Amino acid sequence: MQKRSTLLLIITVCLSIILTGCFQGEQSIDNEEMDPPKDAEAVNDLDNVSDESESEGVDEESDGEAEPKTVGRQLYLIDSDGMVASQTLQLPQIESKEVAIQALQHLVKGGPVTSLLPNGFQAVLPAGTQVNSLSLEENGTLIVDVSEEFKNYEEQNELKVLQAMTYTLTQFESVDNIKLRINGEAQTEMPVSGTPIGEGYSRVNGINLIHSDSVDLMASKPVTLYYPSVHDENQYFVPVTQYINIENQDLYGSVIEALLDGPGVQANVQHVFNNQTELTSNPSLRDGVLELVFSEEVLQDGEKAVISDEVMETLVRTLTEDPSVEAVQVKVENVETLFNENGEPYTTPVTTQTFSKTEKL
Repeated sequence: MQKRSTLLLIITVCLSIILTGCFQGEQSIDNEEMDPPKDAEAVNDLDNVSDESESEGVDEESDGEAEPKTVGRQLYLIDSDGMVASQTLQLPQIESKEVAIQALQHLVKGGPVTSLLPNGFQAVLPAGTQVNSLSLEENGTLIVDVSEEFKNYEEQNELKVLQAMTYTLTQFESVDNIKLRINGEAQTEMPVSGTPIGEGYSRVNGINLIHSDSVDLMASKPVTLYYPSVHDENQYFVPVTQYINIENQDLYGSVIEALLDGPGVQANVQHVFNNQTELTSNPSLRDGVLELVFSEEVLQDGEKAVISDEVMETLVRTLTEDPSVEAVQVKVENVETLFNENGEPYTTPVTTQTFSKTEKL
């Protein structure tokens, strides 16, 4: 009888231990699901991350923390030859309403652009220049208010300062031209040499202007042509505004002829066309697509029907400066399909987006 009682006591104790362990285990699971994780604050910080968190601009460090996201912006800087040219730099991604201010701040010498500058390039705005505010009017005029330090540029750089600001800010679709204020005071001309600003300065005023005595200004038109240039391993395009004679009211044909003639005295940019290259018919524009037909001399490799990437980009960048031209369709006599230098066929008209990945706002 005593053995029986002892056995029942042992069984009862064992059952108690087992049930207690199960109950505690169940409580542990419940607590794990209900208690917040230790890094809850870091998770909540994701609310401040843009919807484009999966873009190519996001990098992660080895500890799993995401680095700041970036987006490509065109900044117009001064190259080693003193020409104003754009460079696409990766800037921190911020709220859309502040991107124009950010771009302008990255034109200031000694500012945040310093560590990003490509070899041979320099910022254009005087050191210490502050962007007080930007205000966009309904007509597309962006009023730029800067600090007194803005006046500290050298006289010979006045046009470069104005052109760099204008071209950088008009990359945004809502901006057509700019006006200037210094500490709230409206400026009708630039402060050092008196370059007129008038009712607004735009891309129509040109960039890296070339004046030629051989051109009749009354019978000519200013156009911006793009020429490739290179510094070390950095290849880029320089916009040059020059007056060209318009023959037989054929604007596009005259622009092509100017490109074929080459940059002339602008020795720091490249002439990419073969001397025997010519248009075999007048350019035709239809539904925003400009069709060009060249002789076979335009090809880099006649057997493989390869057209140089620089030739294609020169044509597209130059001709799409005209608002009526959205894309360019290049054709060559006796060639069915053209290929780029990577062997990829040109199956559709070419746009500037083919060469530029910057974000348009």
